[in-house]
Amino acid sequence: MMTITLMSDPVVAAIPVQECQEPLADVRQGGALLVDDRRRDETGAFAHLRAGVLERLLHAQSLLPDGLRLLFVEGYRPLSLQREYFDRYANELRASNPEWPAAQLRAAASRYVSPPEIAPHSAGAAVDLTLVDANGVELEMGTAVNANPEVSAGACYTEADNISPHARSNRDILVAALSSAGLVNYSTEWWHFSYGDRYWALMKRQKAALYGPVEHP
Repeated sequence: MMTITLMSDPVVAAIPVQECQEPLADVRQGGALLVDDRRRDETGAFAHLRAGVLERLLHAQSLLPDGLRLLFVEGYRPLSLQREYFDRYANELRASNPEWPAAQLRAAASRYVSPPEIAPHSAGAAVDLTLVDANGVELEMGTAVNANPEVSAGACYTEADNISPHARSNRDILVAALSSAGLVNYSTEWWHFSYGDRYWALMKRQKAALYGPVEHP
């Protein structure tokens, strides 16, 4: 398997942010994207992305083969919620691996949940999504969206070899469309793509990120 730079790696946090002040946009407006409600919150924050990310997402959808569409699952995530997710998963790992030192625990947790201070979701820069057919039925992708490494035996990794050829083909379609639109995938999560955040800047060899943490109105 390819070498993966995790979100917890200091090289990610070292990327500076030159905030461009681009607003959050509601992905539900216009009806161009199918939006799943599994991550819905009371304020609808989950259905927001930076305007530039949404624009690229719509472009990615236009690149898909006929009959396929993107299914949007989650975009913006408040810092408080990101911290809750990270701490909860880290605590689960700590309970199962009490011998792990703090650095190993942080790295392992970041395979599935980004450390809050650099989280792309909290910058409105990341989206979790999958593919559906013309009837809105989710395609086989090898695991459910948000399956963690323990539950999926590592099949959540984008390049995992323990998935079916059909799931591999579907993942390749998703990655090709999103990559062509300028987004980058986080390789431990086949469903996670981002643009403009620190991880994107690192992967694209940019000097700075465009988006830092932002508050949903």
